[in-house]
Amino acid sequence: MNTHFFVSVSVLVFLFILAYIFPGLLVIAQMLFFVFIGLFIIDFILLFKQKGFSASRILPEKLSNGDDNPIEITLQNNYNFTSSIKLIDELPFQYQKRDFEINTTLEKQENKKITYTLRPLERGEYYFGNLNLYATSPINFISRRFQFGKDAMVPNYPSFLQLKKYMLLAFSNKIFEYGLKKIRRIGHTMEFEQIKHYVQGDDLRNINWKATAKSNQLMVNQYQDERSQPVYSVIDKGRVMKMPFEDLSLLDYAINASLVISNVALKKQDKAGLFSFSRKVENRVVAERRPSQMNTILETLYNLNTDFVESDFSRLYIDIKRNLNQRSLLLLYTNFETLDALYRQLPYLKAIAKNHLLVIIFFENTELQKLTQKSAETTFEIFEKTIAEKFIYEKKLIVNELQKHGIQSILTAPEHLTINTINKYLEIKARGLL
Repeated sequence: MNTHFFVSVSVLVFLFILAYIFPGLLVIAQMLFFVFIGLFIIDFILLFKQKGFSASRILPEKLSNGDDNPIEITLQNNYNFTSSIKLIDELPFQYQKRDFEINTTLEKQENKKITYTLRPLERGEYYFGNLNLYATSPINFISRRFQFGKDAMVPNYPSFLQLKKYMLLAFSNKIFEYGLKKIRRIGHTMEFEQIKHYVQGDDLRNINWKATAKSNQLMVNQYQDERSQPVYSVIDKGRVMKMPFEDLSLLDYAINASLVISNVALKKQDKAGLFSFSRKVENRVVAERRPSQMNTILETLYNLNTDFVESDFSRLYIDIKRNLNQRSLLLLYTNFETLDALYRQLPYLKAIAKNHLLVIIFFENTELQKLTQKSAETTFEIFEKTIAEKFIYEKKLIVNELQKHGIQSILTAPEHLTINTINKYLEIKARGLL
Protein backbone atom coordinates (compact mmCIF):
# COMPACT_ATOMS: atom_id res chain seq x y z
CA MET A 1 0.00 0.00 0.00
CA ASN A 2 1.27 3.46 -0.89
CA THR A 3 1.05 6.86 0.76
CA HIS A 4 -1.93 7.88 -1.41
CA PHE A 5 -3.88 4.88 -0.13
CA PHE A 6 -3.34 5.68 3.53
CA VAL A 7 -4.07 9.38 2.99
CA SER A 8 -7.35 8.46 1.25
CA VAL A 9 -8.35 6.07 4.04
CA SER A 10 -7.55 8.74 6.64
CA VAL A 11 -9.73 11.28 4.80
CA LEU A 12 -12.63 8.80 4.56
CA VAL A 13 -12.42 7.96 8.25
CA PHE A 14 -12.41 11.64 9.11
CA LEU A 15 -15.48 12.26 6.87
CA PHE A 16 -17.39 9.40 8.49
CA ILE A 17 -16.59 10.82 11.92
CA LEU A 18 -17.89 14.22 10.78
CA ALA A 19 -20.97 12.53 9.25
CA TYR A 20 -21.70 11.00 12.64
CA ILE A 21 -21.64 14.50 14.13
CA PHE A 22 -23.24 16.21 11.12
CA PRO A 23 -25.61 13.72 9.42
CA GLY A 24 -25.82 15.90 6.30
CA LEU A 25 -22.26 14.84 5.36
CA LEU A 26 -23.11 11.12 5.33
CA VAL A 27 -24.10 11.08 1.64
CA ILE A 28 -20.80 12.73 0.65
CA ALA A 29 -18.82 10.28 2.76
CA GLN A 30 -20.63 7.31 1.17
CA MET A 31 -20.02 8.63 -2.34
CA LEU A 32 -16.33 9.13 -1.65
CA PHE A 33 -16.13 5.65 -0.16
CA PHE A 34 -17.51 4.06 -3.36
CA VAL A 35 -15.13 6.22 -5.46
CA PHE A 36 -12.25 5.01 -3.31
CA ILE A 37 -13.28 1.36 -3.71
CA GLY A 38 -13.62 1.87 -7.46
CA LEU A 39 -10.15 3.42 -7.77
CA PHE A 40 -8.67 0.65 -5.67
CA ILE A 41 -10.17 -2.04 -7.97
CA ILE A 42 -9.05 -0.19 -11.11
CA ASP A 43 -5.52 0.21 -9.69
CA PHE A 44 -5.41 -3.51 -8.84
CA ILE A 45 -6.54 -4.50 -12.33
CA LEU A 46 -4.05 -2.15 -14.02
CA LEU A 47 -1.12 -3.56 -12.08
CA PHE A 48 -1.94 -7.27 -11.97
CA LYS A 49 -3.70 -7.93 -15.26
CA GLN A 50 -0.64 -7.21 -17.42
CA LYS A 51 2.80 -8.75 -17.42
CA GLY A 52 4.28 -5.64 -15.85
CA PHE A 53 8.05 -5.26 -15.55
CA SER A 54 11.06 -7.32 -16.55
CA ALA A 55 14.48 -6.56 -15.13
CA SER A 56 17.96 -8.02 -14.81
CA ARG A 57 21.10 -7.22 -12.87
CA ILE A 58 24.28 -7.31 -14.96
CA LEU A 59 27.29 -8.10 -12.77
CA PRO A 60 30.97 -8.06 -13.78
CA GLU A 61 32.81 -11.36 -13.96
CA LYS A 62 34.74 -10.28 -10.86
CA LEU A 63 34.97 -7.23 -8.62
CA SER A 64 38.13 -5.16 -8.20
CA ASN A 65 39.07 -4.68 -4.55
CA GLY A 66 39.22 -1.08 -3.33
CA ASP A 67 37.84 0.32 -6.61
CA ASP A 68 34.45 1.59 -7.74
CA ASN A 69 32.85 -1.28 -9.68
CA PRO A 70 29.84 -0.52 -11.91
CA ILE A 71 26.68 -2.60 -11.41
CA GLU A 72 24.13 -2.27 -14.22
CA ILE A 73 20.38 -2.91 -14.00
CA THR A 74 18.21 -3.07 -17.13
CA LEU A 75 14.49 -2.35 -16.85
CA GLN A 76 11.61 -2.89 -19.28
CA ASN A 77 8.19 -1.35 -18.62
CA ASN A 78 5.61 -3.63 -20.29
CA TYR A 79 2.64 -1.62 -19.01
CA ASN A 80 0.63 0.67 -21.25
CA PHE A 81 1.02 3.52 -18.81
CA THR A 82 3.81 5.46 -17.10
CA SER A 83 4.91 3.75 -13.93
CA SER A 84 6.88 4.99 -10.93
CA ILE A 85 9.14 2.37 -9.43
CA LYS A 86 11.20 1.83 -6.29
CA LEU A 87 14.17 -0.47 -6.87
CA ILE A 88 15.69 -2.24 -3.87
CA ASP A 89 18.79 -4.31 -4.54
CA GLU A 90 19.81 -6.72 -1.78
CA LEU A 91 23.54 -6.03 -1.55
CA PRO A 92 26.10 -8.57 -0.25
CA PHE A 93 26.31 -8.83 3.55
CA GLN A 94 29.82 -7.31 3.53
CA TYR A 95 28.24 -3.87 3.01
CA GLN A 96 25.81 -4.17 5.94
CA LYS A 97 23.38 -1.96 4.04
CA ARG A 98 19.68 -2.84 3.99
CA ASP A 99 18.18 0.47 2.87
CA PHE A 100 19.72 0.74 -0.58
CA GLU A 101 17.05 1.88 -3.03
CA ILE A 102 16.71 3.72 -6.34
CA ASN A 103 13.59 5.61 -7.37
CA THR A 104 12.79 6.33 -11.00
CA THR A 105 9.97 6.57 -13.55
CA LEU A 106 9.51 4.70 -16.84
CA GLU A 107 7.21 5.70 -19.66
CA LYS A 108 5.01 3.01 -21.20
CA GLN A 109 7.01 0.33 -23.06
CA GLU A 110 10.26 2.13 -22.15
CA ASN A 111 13.66 0.47 -21.66
CA LYS A 112 16.07 1.97 -19.16
CA LYS A 113 19.52 1.21 -17.80
CA ILE A 114 20.46 2.19 -14.26
CA THR A 115 24.09 2.04 -13.09
CA TYR A 116 25.44 2.33 -9.57
CA THR A 117 28.88 1.57 -8.14
CA LEU A 118 30.11 -0.62 -5.31
CA ARG A 119 33.51 -0.33 -3.61
CA PRO A 120 34.36 -3.68 -2.02
CA LEU A 121 36.96 -3.69 0.75
CA GLU A 122 37.44 -7.40 1.47
CA ARG A 123 38.61 -10.10 -0.92
CA GLY A 124 36.29 -13.08 -1.20
CA GLU A 125 32.87 -14.06 -2.51
CA TYR A 126 30.09 -11.47 -2.67
CA TYR A 127 26.53 -12.82 -2.80
CA PHE A 128 23.71 -10.62 -4.09
CA GLY A 129 20.15 -11.31 -2.97
CA ASN A 130 16.91 -10.44 -4.77
CA LEU A 131 16.49 -7.50 -7.07
CA ASN A 132 13.15 -6.13 -5.78
CA LEU A 133 11.07 -3.81 -7.93
CA TYR A 134 7.93 -2.08 -6.63
CA ALA A 135 5.79 -0.62 -9.43
CA THR A 136 2.81 1.72 -9.20
CA SER A 137 0.20 2.97 -11.67
CA PRO A 138 -0.76 6.67 -12.06
CA ILE A 139 -3.47 6.07 -9.42
CA ASN A 140 -0.73 5.13 -6.94
CA PHE A 141 -2.94 3.39 -4.37
CA ILE A 142 -1.12 0.09 -4.32
CA SER A 143 2.20 -1.24 -5.65
CA ARG A 144 3.13 -4.55 -7.21
CA ARG A 145 6.36 -6.28 -6.29
CA PHE A 146 8.58 -8.04 -8.83
CA GLN A 147 11.67 -10.08 -7.93
CA PHE A 148 14.63 -10.89 -10.18
CA GLY A 149 18.24 -12.07 -10.04
CA LYS A 150 18.24 -14.12 -6.86
CA ASP A 151 21.49 -15.46 -5.32
CA ALA A 152 24.13 -14.15 -7.74
CA MET A 153 27.77 -14.51 -6.63
CA VAL A 154 30.76 -12.43 -7.75
CA PRO A 155 34.32 -12.97 -6.46
CA ASN A 156 36.22 -9.89 -5.32
CA TYR A 157 39.80 -10.00 -6.62
CA PRO A 158 42.82 -7.78 -5.97
CA SER A 159 42.63 -4.51 -7.88
CA PHE A 160 42.91 -5.49 -11.55
CA LEU A 161 41.49 -2.06 -12.48
CA GLN A 162 44.56 -0.49 -10.89
CA LEU A 163 46.67 -2.97 -12.83
CA LYS A 164 45.27 -1.76 -16.16
CA LYS A 165 45.69 1.88 -15.16
CA TYR A 166 49.36 1.68 -14.19
CA MET A 167 50.42 -0.80 -16.86
CA LEU A 168 50.14 1.88 -19.55
CA LEU A 169 51.66 4.59 -17.39
CA ALA A 170 54.82 2.57 -16.74
CA PHE A 171 55.56 2.55 -20.48
CA SER A 172 54.31 6.04 -21.34
CA ASN A 173 56.40 9.09 -22.12
CA LYS A 174 53.95 11.11 -20.01
CA ILE A 175 54.23 9.12 -16.80
CA PHE A 176 55.41 12.17 -14.86
CA GLU A 177 51.88 13.58 -15.17
CA TYR A 178 50.64 10.81 -12.87
CA GLY A 179 53.39 11.04 -10.27
CA LEU A 180 55.76 8.54 -11.88
CA LYS A 181 59.30 9.77 -12.35
CA LYS A 182 61.37 9.75 -15.50
CA ILE A 183 64.50 7.84 -14.54
CA ARG A 184 67.77 8.66 -16.27
CA ARG A 185 69.69 5.63 -17.49
CA ILE A 186 73.02 5.17 -15.75
CA GLY A 187 75.86 2.90 -16.84
CA HIS A 188 75.63 0.24 -19.52
CA THR A 189 72.84 -2.01 -18.26
CA MET A 190 70.70 -1.38 -21.34
CA GLU A 191 70.67 -3.77 -24.30
CA PHE A 192 70.47 -2.40 -27.85
CA GLU A 193 67.18 -3.42 -29.45
CA GLN A 194 66.72 -1.57 -32.77
CA ILE A 195 67.04 1.69 -34.74
CA LYS A 196 63.74 3.49 -35.15
CA HIS A 197 62.28 6.81 -36.29
CA TYR A 198 62.44 9.59 -33.73
CA VAL A 199 59.18 10.45 -31.96
CA GLN A 200 58.54 13.17 -29.43
CA GLY A 201 59.75 12.10 -26.01
CA ASP A 202 62.74 10.00 -27.22
CA ASP A 203 66.09 10.82 -25.60
CA LEU A 204 68.06 13.11 -27.93
CA ARG A 205 71.29 11.53 -26.70
CA ASN A 206 70.30 8.31 -28.48
CA ILE A 207 70.17 9.87 -31.95
CA ASN A 208 71.99 7.69 -34.48
CA TRP A 209 73.59 10.28 -36.76
CA LYS A 210 74.87 7.73 -39.25
CA ALA A 211 71.40 6.23 -39.78
CA THR A 212 69.90 9.75 -39.85
CA ALA A 213 72.26 10.79 -42.66
CA LYS A 214 71.45 7.68 -44.70
CA SER A 215 67.68 7.90 -44.40
CA ASN A 216 67.41 11.70 -44.37
CA GLN A 217 65.13 11.30 -41.33
CA LEU A 218 65.90 11.60 -37.66
CA MET A 219 66.67 8.12 -36.31
CA VAL A 220 67.38 7.00 -32.74
CA ASN A 221 68.80 3.91 -31.09
CA GLN A 222 66.22 2.10 -28.98
CA TYR A 223 67.39 0.25 -25.90
CA GLN A 224 65.69 -2.18 -23.59
CA ASP A 225 66.41 -3.03 -20.00
CA GLU A 226 68.51 -6.05 -19.19
CA ARG A 227 66.04 -8.93 -19.18
CA SER A 228 64.97 -11.98 -17.19
CA GLN A 229 65.84 -10.84 -13.70
CA PRO A 230 63.73 -12.29 -10.84
CA VAL A 231 61.44 -9.78 -9.12
CA TYR A 232 59.63 -11.03 -6.00
CA SER A 233 56.86 -9.34 -4.07
CA VAL A 234 57.25 -10.43 -0.44
CA ILE A 235 54.13 -9.69 1.60
CA ASP A 236 54.12 -9.56 5.38
CA LYS A 237 50.77 -11.01 6.56
CA GLY A 238 51.40 -10.21 10.22
CA ARG A 239 49.41 -8.00 12.56
CA VAL A 240 51.32 -4.86 11.55
CA MET A 241 49.48 -5.03 8.19
CA LYS A 242 46.00 -5.06 9.71
CA MET A 243 45.83 -1.28 10.13
CA PRO A 244 43.11 0.24 7.89
CA PHE A 245 43.42 3.29 5.66
CA GLU A 246 40.20 4.52 4.05
CA ASP A 247 38.63 1.20 5.15
CA LEU A 248 41.18 -0.90 3.21
CA SER A 249 43.84 -2.75 5.21
CA LEU A 250 47.54 -2.18 4.58
CA LEU A 251 47.71 -5.85 3.57
CA ASP A 252 45.25 -5.26 0.73
CA TYR A 253 47.17 -2.18 -0.40
CA ALA A 254 50.26 -4.38 -0.56
CA ILE A 255 48.36 -7.08 -2.46
CA ASN A 256 47.08 -4.57 -5.03
CA ALA A 257 50.56 -3.09 -5.49
CA SER A 258 52.09 -6.58 -5.85
CA LEU A 259 49.68 -7.39 -8.66
CA VAL A 260 50.60 -4.22 -10.54
CA ILE A 261 54.37 -4.46 -10.09
CA SER A 262 54.33 -8.13 -11.14
CA ASN A 263 52.62 -7.16 -14.38
CA VAL A 264 55.04 -4.28 -15.02
CA ALA A 265 58.02 -6.60 -14.38
CA LEU A 266 56.70 -9.16 -16.86
CA LYS A 267 56.12 -6.46 -19.48
CA LYS A 268 59.71 -5.33 -18.89
CA GLN A 269 60.78 -8.92 -19.72
CA ASP A 270 61.69 -9.77 -16.13
CA LYS A 271 60.51 -12.78 -14.13
CA ALA A 272 57.77 -12.06 -11.60
CA GLY A 273 57.02 -14.06 -8.48
CA LEU A 274 55.73 -13.66 -4.95
CA PHE A 275 55.40 -15.22 -1.53
CA SER A 276 53.95 -14.18 1.81
CA PHE A 277 54.95 -14.86 5.38
CA SER A 278 53.86 -14.54 8.98
CA ARG A 279 54.59 -17.60 11.15
CA LYS A 280 55.84 -19.36 8.04
CA VAL A 281 56.37 -18.68 4.34
CA GLU A 282 53.33 -19.41 2.16
CA ASN A 283 51.57 -18.58 -1.12
CA ARG A 284 54.73 -19.14 -3.12
CA VAL A 285 54.81 -18.38 -6.85
CA VAL A 286 58.25 -19.00 -8.36
CA ALA A 287 59.47 -16.09 -10.52
CA GLU A 288 58.95 -17.04 -14.17
CA ARG A 289 57.85 -15.51 -17.47
CA ARG A 290 55.19 -18.02 -18.53
CA PRO A 291 52.11 -16.76 -20.39
CA SER A 292 49.95 -17.91 -17.48
CA GLN A 293 52.12 -16.27 -14.80
CA MET A 294 49.86 -13.25 -14.20
CA ASN A 295 46.80 -15.46 -13.78
CA THR A 296 48.70 -17.62 -11.28
CA ILE A 297 49.75 -14.53 -9.33
CA LEU A 298 46.21 -13.11 -9.39
CA GLU A 299 44.67 -16.33 -8.07
CA THR A 300 47.34 -16.65 -5.37
CA LEU A 301 46.76 -13.08 -4.18
CA TYR A 302 42.99 -13.64 -4.21
CA ASN A 303 43.37 -16.65 -1.89
CA LEU A 304 45.90 -15.01 0.44
CA ASN A 305 44.45 -15.13 3.96
CA THR A 306 45.85 -14.28 7.35
CA ASP A 307 45.02 -14.28 11.04
CA PHE A 308 47.33 -11.28 11.58
CA VAL A 309 49.76 -12.98 13.97
CA GLU A 310 53.31 -11.89 14.81
CA SER A 311 55.56 -12.29 11.75
CA ASP A 312 58.71 -14.43 12.01
CA PHE A 313 61.51 -12.77 10.02
CA SER A 314 63.95 -15.54 10.92
CA ARG A 315 61.76 -18.04 9.04
CA LEU A 316 61.69 -15.62 6.12
CA TYR A 317 65.49 -15.43 6.04
CA ILE A 318 65.90 -19.22 6.21
CA ASP A 319 63.36 -19.79 3.44
CA ILE A 320 64.98 -17.22 1.13
CA LYS A 321 68.42 -18.72 1.74
CA ARG A 322 67.15 -22.21 0.88
CA ASN A 323 64.98 -21.43 -2.13
CA LEU A 324 66.36 -18.35 -3.90
CA ASN A 325 69.71 -19.22 -5.44
CA GLN A 326 69.75 -16.44 -8.05
CA ARG A 327 70.20 -12.82 -6.97
CA SER A 328 66.73 -11.28 -7.01
CA LEU A 329 64.92 -8.04 -6.38
CA LEU A 330 62.84 -8.50 -3.21
CA LEU A 331 60.11 -5.93 -2.64
CA LEU A 332 59.22 -6.53 1.00
CA TYR A 333 55.86 -5.01 2.06
CA THR A 334 55.75 -4.63 5.82
CA ASN A 335 55.34 -1.89 8.43
CA PHE A 336 57.62 -0.58 11.16
CA GLU A 337 56.20 1.95 13.61
CA THR A 338 59.28 2.35 15.83
CA LEU A 339 63.04 1.94 15.68
CA ASP A 340 62.82 -0.82 18.28
CA ALA A 341 60.55 -2.81 15.96
CA LEU A 342 63.14 -2.42 13.19
CA TYR A 343 66.09 -3.36 15.41
CA ARG A 344 64.43 -6.67 16.32
CA GLN A 345 64.33 -7.68 12.64
CA LEU A 346 67.41 -5.85 11.36
CA PRO A 347 69.86 -8.81 11.63
CA TYR A 348 67.62 -10.89 9.34
CA LEU A 349 67.13 -8.02 6.89
CA LYS A 350 70.89 -7.43 6.69
CA ALA A 351 71.46 -11.15 6.07
CA ILE A 352 68.90 -11.19 3.26
CA ALA A 353 70.42 -8.06 1.69
CA LYS A 354 73.84 -9.71 1.41
CA ASN A 355 72.70 -11.93 -1.46
CA HIS A 356 69.69 -10.05 -2.86
CA LEU A 357 68.62 -6.50 -3.61
CA LEU A 358 66.17 -5.88 -0.76
CA VAL A 359 63.72 -2.98 -0.76
CA ILE A 360 61.72 -2.46 2.44
CA ILE A 361 58.35 -0.86 1.73
CA PHE A 362 56.51 0.52 4.75
CA PHE A 363 53.81 3.07 5.42
CA GLU A 364 53.37 6.61 6.65
CA ASN A 365 50.71 7.06 9.29
CA THR A 366 48.54 9.60 7.49
CA GLU A 367 46.26 10.09 10.49
CA LEU A 368 49.22 11.31 12.53
CA GLN A 369 50.22 13.67 9.74
CA LYS A 370 46.74 15.19 9.76
CA LEU A 371 47.04 15.62 13.51
CA THR A 372 50.31 17.57 13.22
CA GLN A 373 48.74 19.96 10.71
CA LYS A 374 46.04 21.07 13.16
CA SER A 375 46.61 24.04 15.43
CA ALA A 376 47.00 22.99 19.08
CA GLU A 377 45.45 25.20 21.76
CA THR A 378 44.82 23.08 24.84
CA THR A 379 47.49 21.21 26.80
CA PHE A 380 46.07 17.87 25.66
CA GLU A 381 46.14 18.94 21.99
CA ILE A 382 49.77 20.05 22.34
CA PHE A 383 50.61 16.69 23.93
CA GLU A 384 48.87 14.80 21.09
CA LYS A 385 50.64 16.85 18.42
CA THR A 386 54.04 16.34 20.05
CA ILE A 387 53.59 12.57 20.23
CA ALA A 388 52.42 12.47 16.59
CA GLU A 389 55.49 14.44 15.46
CA LYS A 390 57.71 12.04 17.43
CA PHE A 391 56.26 8.98 15.61
CA ILE A 392 56.57 10.68 12.21
CA TYR A 393 60.19 11.58 12.93
CA GLU A 394 60.89 8.00 14.03
CA LYS A 395 59.68 6.73 10.63
CA LYS A 396 62.32 8.93 9.00
CA LEU A 397 64.95 7.55 11.37
CA ILE A 398 63.98 4.04 10.21
CA VAL A 399 64.70 5.06 6.61
CA ASN A 400 68.11 6.42 7.64
CA GLU A 401 68.92 3.30 9.64
CA LEU A 402 68.11 1.02 6.69
CA GLN A 403 70.17 3.20 4.37
CA LYS A 404 73.09 3.01 6.80
CA HIS A 405 73.11 -0.77 6.35
CA GLY A 406 72.79 -0.60 2.54
CA ILE A 407 69.10 -1.54 2.46
CA GLN A 408 66.87 0.50 0.17
CA SER A 409 63.44 1.56 1.39
CA ILE A 410 60.19 3.25 0.42
CA LEU A 411 58.26 5.21 3.03
CA THR A 412 54.90 5.94 1.46
CA ALA A 413 51.32 6.89 2.12
CA PRO A 414 49.05 3.91 1.36
CA GLU A 415 47.32 5.66 -1.55
CA HIS A 416 50.72 6.29 -3.23
CA LEU A 417 52.07 2.79 -2.66
CA THR A 418 51.67 1.50 -6.21
CA ILE A 419 53.13 4.60 -7.87
CA ASN A 420 56.13 4.70 -5.55
CA THR A 421 56.80 0.98 -5.97
CA ILE A 422 56.80 1.29 -9.76
CA ASN A 423 59.13 4.29 -9.48
CA LYS A 424 61.58 2.33 -7.36
CA TYR A 425 61.52 -0.65 -9.73
CA LEU A 426 62.15 1.57 -12.77
CA GLU A 427 64.96 3.36 -10.91
CA ILE A 428 66.62 0.07 -10.00
CA LYS A 429 66.38 -1.15 -13.59
CA ALA A 430 67.72 2.11 -15.02
CA ARG A 431 70.68 2.21 -12.64
CA GLY A 432 71.54 -1.44 -13.08
CA LEU A 433 71.50 -2.11 -9.34
CA LEU A 434 70.21 -5.66 -9.71
